[in-house]
Amino acid sequence: MKIIIADNHKMIRDGLRALLDGHPGMNVIAEAVNGRECVQAARETSPEVIVMDVAMPELNGIEATRHVLTENPGIKIIGLSMHSDRRYVAEMFKAGAWGYLLKDCAFEELVRAIECVTAGQYYLSPSVTGSLIQDYLYKNNEESVFSLLTPREREVLQLIAEGKTTTQIAALLFVSEKTVETHRRQIMKKLKLTSIAELTKYAIREGLTSPEI
Repeated sequence: MKIIIADNHKMIRDGLRALLDGHPGMNVIAEAVNGRECVQAARETSPEVIVMDVAMPELNGIEATRHVLTENPGIKIIGLSMHSDRRYVAEMFKAGAWGYLLKDCAFEELVRAIECVTAGQYYLSPSVTGSLIQDYLYKNNEESVFSLLTPREREVLQLIAEGKTTTQIAALLFVSEKTVETHRRQIMKKLKLTSIAELTKYAIREGLTSPEI
């Protein structure tokens, strides 16, 4: 079973690789430190499974999942996160993921999740289920960045929040600087925010990026 590990923390990648490579029938064929690298690695290696960190620089795991599955819908993606908040879980599944685990889960649970998704079954960590139901009951009508902005606007917002300049964003997204500025104005208008600092705080709060990245 060919697996890609996508996580911006080397210690986590090294640990998962050692454990998965040591499990019969599993082989880690590539690693990625951010969402864009993961999309490229999936394109080049055609894995069966991707273990995808939700919070990664440049392109987060939710958006990376969408990109990967647009090109190869047969890949099974399992979200791996520190967050059990409904927004992260729901948006990973909406993006096309088949599983969602918390980073403090036991290795045996990851193996079980991989076996489930490759058999065509969804997997949600039991430790997530309770908070997911509670959040759903009390916050189901809450607007979020995923309902307010388009996928491209979310990409631009994440890059702005991570301190990228207009020129750098344009180069990463293969668009003109004028297009990036248009996206930025549209994002500010939709979110009713007026500064880069406010955009950054909003992006962190909504889980597009994190202070640690």
